[in-house]
Amino acid sequence: MATPSPRAPLGERIEELLAPGDPLPIVAAGDPVLRAGAAHYDGELEPALLARFVEALRVTMLAAPGVGLAAPQVGVALRIAVIEDPAPVPDEVRLARGRVPQPFRVLVNPKYEPAGPELAAFFEGCLSVPGYQAVVARHAEVRLTGEDERGRPLDEVFTGWPARIVQHETDHLDGLLYLDRAELRSLSSNRTVLERWAQPTPAEAASALDFPLP
Repeated sequence: MATPSPRAPLGERIEELLAPGDPLPIVAAGDPVLRAGAAHYDGELEPALLARFVEALRVTMLAAPGVGLAAPQVGVALRIAVIEDPAPVPDEVRLARGRVPQPFRVLVNPKYEPAGPELAAFFEGCLSVPGYQAVVARHAEVRLTGEDERGRPLDEVFTGWPARIVQHETDHLDGLLYLDRAELRSLSSNRTVLERWAQPTPAEAASALDFPLP
């Protein structure tokens, strides 16, 4: 498993990380890089290297599989994340969760703020905390600002499940894991979620496991 040397210059460290080919190894909870907070990206990488790194993030995300991946999750403490969600879910799940397809997007230096008062709570997982899910109440609508990989400004309102994805990935860049915001009484293995809590909403789980919903 290749890991970038923490003492090498940033470009060299990313070249080391990319050298074995993708998908990249995903850092698991407990590694300090997931808690340190990521540095503001200000063009430190040559365009070609940035493009290769972004593509490696995408390949890694899709291979996992997941719908988002932040640079710290592969050991690179930069404020860069990628998202993509084909949303292959039944209509009842789509309607309950507001889960609609999202094209591939690159988020550079993203920040979010609530765009409305409503909260939505659903089971959520993380590639850096494999095997488990927990219910997280998040803003149902957020305004996301930042840039894309070409430096073009991003200022967009996300709702439903896409809002959850961008909050989750931006939290990674601030050193937060979804468990920091979760109802810990809801913590369940992936198998248990599949077998017992696969309903469109977590209402039944909240009743059985005795945790509040907004």
